[in-house]
Amino acid sequence: MNHGKIVCIGQNYREHIKELRGEEPKEPVIFLKPASALIGNGDRIVIPPGIGRVDHEVELALIVGRKATRVSKGEAMAHISHIAVFNDVTARDIQSSYRKAGLPWSLSKGMDTFAPMSRPVPISSVKDLRSLRLKLTTNDEVKQDGRTDMMIFPPEVLIEFISRYMTLEPGDIIATGTPSGVSPIRPGDVIEATIDGVGKIINPVVGE
Repeated sequence: MNHGKIVCIGQNYREHIKELRGEEPKEPVIFLKPASALIGNGDRIVIPPGIGRVDHEVELALIVGRKATRVSKGEAMAHISHIAVFNDVTARDIQSSYRKAGLPWSLSKGMDTFAPMSRPVPISSVKDLRSLRLKLTTNDEVKQDGRTDMMIFPPEVLIEFISRYMTLEPGDIIATGTPSGVSPIRPGDVIEATIDGVGKIINPVVGE
């Protein structure tokens, strides 16, 4: 499956907003990652020199199967063909400093290897997207443990909102946000992200 743009949702779990001392958004917060950041199971997350703190963020990814432009909530899920486990790796120090300066923070999200994703499975593999457990471990220690029913904006709302402004095309990825528990990753760590019924992805972390 060829992938195009990666549309990511920020601040979509209340506890994650609290841990980052943010404010709950009134509508979905969107940012993009380049497809060049994608890696698969077993691939290495590479932290470039001088980057500072880098965090993990386990998320549910929706894979677009059919072109979507200005679709309604009722139509939204018919445009999703597959789902996957996604890790929105983030250079947190860069993100924080750019935010304080009022500058875009795409660099903190879009570095090579900063978008690990499991092999997509058909959306029919799960009965209910709102009852999935997301878990992430670092070196077998649980760091994140949440459920998709904790999302502020559920998948159909995200698809309706995104497609109002940008066309979603087959192969595009929507990363739906992360629960609380984000923490730093370092060279030598092994990160395992899992969503029950969807899959898992394991990635070692190395320095450049």
